[in-house]
Formats: sequence, structure tokens, C-alpha cells
Amino acid sequence: MPEADHDSFEERFTHVLRDTGAALDTGRRDLAAEGAARGRRLVARRRAAVAGGVAAVALVGVGGALVLPGGQGGDGRQQSAAGSPKAGITTTAAETGAAKPAVSAASLLGAFEKLLPGGRLTQTEARGTDERSSAKNMYATPYVRGVYDDGRGKAAISVGINRVPPGTQEARQNTQCPDKAFIAYDSCSTTKLADGSALMILKGYEYPDKRSGTKLWRAELVTPTGQFIDVQEWNAAAEKDAPVTRPEPPLSAARLTALATAAEWRTAADAIPASQWPKPAPNEPKGPTGSVSATLAGLLPKGVEIVGKGNADPEFGYVVVDDGKGASLVQLNDQPDMRDVEGELFGADAKVLPDGTKVVTHQSAGDKDIAGIVMWTVDTIRPDGRRVVISAFNSGAQTTAPTRRAPALTLSRLEKIATDPKWNTLG
Repeated sequence: MPEADHDSFEERFTHVLRDTGAALDTGRRDLAAEGAARGRRLVARRRAAVAGGVAAVALVGVGGALVLPGGQGGDGRQQSAAGSPKAGITTTAAETGAAKPAVSAASLLGAFEKLLPGGRLTQTEARGTDERSSAKNMYATPYVRGVYDDGRGKAAISVGINRVPPGTQEARQNTQCPDKAFIAYDSCSTTKLADGSALMILKGYEYPDKRSGTKLWRAELVTPTGQFIDVQEWNAAAEKDAPVTRPEPPLSAARLTALATAAEWRTAADAIPASQWPKPAPNEPKGPTGSVSATLAGLLPKGVEIVGKGNADPEFGYVVVDDGKGASLVQLNDQPDMRDVEGELFGADAKVLPDGTKVVTHQSAGDKDIAGIVMWTVDTIRPDGRRVVISAFNSGAQTTAPTRRAPALTLSRLEKIATDPKWNTLG
């Protein structure tokens, strides 16, 4: 059995603090710093992946081996290792509200076996659309995963199946290549398919600093109707804490594409109970909004050169600046009405400005995997709930080694930018 993380989907989902607010719990000391560190764009991608049941979940072996077409197993037999629906739970399409009949774990595992190239599949696990979570009496999103070996080394492969609100910013973000200022990768491309679906192929790494040599390649597909398929593969038998077994994951970009676009997964996505389909965020932009990156660039002090800038985004932006002493990443979240978490983020020690804006500051380590990187954060909330949180690093990216002793912008300068009236004009 590979090293496993046994947390359920529901337990992991509690770490997602809010789609528009904060980020995953990465072990940092304070909530505000986490929100600034990742940004809404990365949170949306991570949230969708977690909801698919595959992100940050190591493979859990339940015994048995599947011999794929063209491959040889230890005993030459095929054994299904998919878990059956939990005892006492039988559902129909009418009961679940799904558009199509339920798809069982066994069916997903059968599709997984059929769609992978010749080899040996072991330590499999699957969850159908007709199963409830063991943690709570609720339906859980389907997935299938296992350890695949084509004779060149064992590799973990997983397929997560979910829904996203079609036509929304969240749906688009799932197939947008991430920015290298935040995620290290070798290549990434997004393709528009003939049916209008968007497909992203990303060849990256499990860890930001590329330690251990564990590679993570993935294909993310979003269809016009909101079906979301997330295929992930590693060059190790588990995503974390397992030795590298091969130079690269086994499936090429073409194979990843074929697996992600298989009709079987779309059928399963349509069988997810309609009551579990996500709805657009209440603050989803309904029209053109200002760019956070462009506004941030306009508020920088003289004497710093912009050497990198994020794309247009209504709630998250960044610039990379250099004052002659090395590159420094500066990123900002501009979030509408966050009064529901004001008490958690802004305690009695928060500074209160004459206009009622509350301000707190934090100085902490950046990514725990990058030695010496530091992050300075200023978090603000206006009386109407608008939260502007800005962070600066002593590196040009969150995933690279420090380029300088301290960030290029002081805490006082960060506060001046975060409290500027211009943020009131966006969105």
C-alpha cells in the first residue's frame, strides 16, 4: 500500500475557507497571510480539484490487481478492487435528482481499466455517484484511482469527476494555465475542442521547489455544460512521500487528452445529484471590471521598475518589481463584502483609520518549502466590508529562492497602497 492520507473529502473541504476570501491551510500562522499568499484565482482551481476528490489525496490501496489489455498480471487474472456502494444505500436517478442514472464505483473502475494502455493496475479505489460520504450523510463526488505500471515503473493515476457552474469565471479558471510566479511547471497549454470544451495539459511538479523529483502531470477538462474532469498522474506510486520510480509519469499529453475526454467520465458527471451541482458565487462578476494588476501597478512608488505583471483579473493581481536590489513579488486581493469574517481577521488590536478602515500587519515566512523566503502582509477592511490584502516577498516568485534580504516595499508603503481610494472604484 502506498503512503496514504486518509482525510475524507469533507475534512479537506473545511480547509477551503472561502472562494473569494482565503486559501488552503498550508500551515502558516495566520489566516490573512494565507489569503494573500495564494489569491482567489489559485483558490478556485484548488477548490475545484479538491471537490473532485483527487487533489492532495494520496492513493489508498484496497488490495487486488487489474491486468490491463496488453499487460500481464502476477496471476494472469483480473480482480476488481472497487468498493461497492455502502450497505443500506440504494438510490435512483429520481431520488438523487440526477439527470442520468447513477454510475457505480465498479463501472468507473471498469472504464479506468479499459481506457489505460496495456499494463498492470493495482491498489485501486473508486467512488460512484450513488455513494454517500462516510463522514456525513451526504452524496460525495465520484473518482477512480490506482497505481499503474507499464513495465517502466509504478505511477499513481487518478481521475476526479465533478461539476462547475458553466460559463463562469470559476469554470474558465480551471483550464487557464497558472502563472509561474506561483506554480512551478515545465509546460502548459489550453486547447478549445470541437464541442466547445476547454482542455488544459499541465506538466509540473508535486512540490514548488521541485524537491524529490516528483512530477505531477494533469489534464483538466471543462465542458460547455459544466462537466469537470481532472486527470492527474505522478512518476511515483503516490503523490507524496513515495520514491520516484521513473523519469516521467507514464501518460503522454496525447494519452492524457484521450483519458480526460473519454465519454464515460461525462456520463458520471451528469449522474452527480443535481442538488450537489455547484452554483455561481453570489459575487460572480456580471460585466467588465477593472484589473487589479493594472491598478496595483499604478500605485507603486517611484524608483521601482516593474519587471512582471499579472493578467487582467477583477479580484486578484500581482506585479514583480525591482528597485535595483533584486526582484520582489507583490500581490493583492481585492474582495467585496467580507464582513462575515471581519471578526476572525481583524481583532481588538487592529488599527482603525479615521474613515473606519481596519488595518492589521503580518511579517512571516513565505512558502515553507523555500528556505529564507519571507512575506510581509497588510490586511485592510473598509466599513462596507471591502477587503484589500497585499503581500510582498523577498523573491520574484513564491516558488523560487530569495533574491534579496527583504521585500522591495515597506509595510508603510503596502498600507498606503491597500488603503488607496482607487480600490473603491473597482467592481
